[in-house]
Amino acid sequence: MEFGVGYFPTHDAVRPGEVARRVEERGQDALFFAEHTHIPASRESPWEGGPLLPRKYWHTYDLFVALTDAAAATKRLRIGSGVCLVVERDPITTAKEVASIDHLSGGRFEFGVGAGWNREEMANHGTDPRTRMRLLGERVRAMQAIWTQEEASFAGRFVNFERIWSWPKPAQKPWPPVLVGGYGPTVLDRVLAWGDGWFPNYNDDDLLARIAELRARAERPTQIQVMGVPADPKVLERLEAAGVHRATAWLPSGPWSVVEEKLANWEHAIGEYGRR
Repeated sequence: MEFGVGYFPTHDAVRPGEVARRVEERGQDALFFAEHTHIPASRESPWEGGPLLPRKYWHTYDLFVALTDAAAATKRLRIGSGVCLVVERDPITTAKEVASIDHLSGGRFEFGVGAGWNREEMANHGTDPRTRMRLLGERVRAMQAIWTQEEASFAGRFVNFERIWSWPKPAQKPWPPVLVGGYGPTVLDRVLAWGDGWFPNYNDDDLLARIAELRARAERPTQIQVMGVPADPKVLERLEAAGVHRATAWLPSGPWSVVEEKLANWEHAIGEYGRR
């Protein structure tokens, strides 16, 4: 099983490229950046972490700017979105950004995607929260068409274009792994319909049962990565036994002394797990 870390790349914390360089040097396999274009001040949508939303949610750099900094600072590290809020993005522009990052990094990009939890945020981008999941699927499938067709076309309810040229194509074929975030009742349907893998946050209640369900339903190789994994060797053992490809822990946003402490805890858990 591989290991990675997630990070909110804020403008007042360790720079994205510096975090990437340091976690690569310390042996992590992957680094994922979170994305929010903004947070509406109304704060009507509940956050699952509690009533007080951490300020890092509205202080992040642009996702693909941060990823470019990370790609330029590293040579081996897999870099990815955890997750890209596709329902807030133009699919033609986003397809270009994904392909550019993958091409410039030598094929090291992993495309975590999701619809997000903040309904006011997506509404400010013109997205109806009631149809966000169908929109997410169409935009991802449209991007897949752009990545694989020399002259791409797509016809859907929300996304339509005919005969477009868009280069570069991704270095990875047919495209960078599309990892479907989320934990809702229909997320496995999305994984099986157009995803390459499932990218849930850690949930100790029924995560292992749902992984087993996905394994039973999948008729093709389907990768499973888990985000927000606690620094607990026993948890890592259970995830490996379930067939998880990579376990990823969140790092705090802040100065390196704060980031390093949490990273050291994660490394210690990995070390204990490896000795069992």
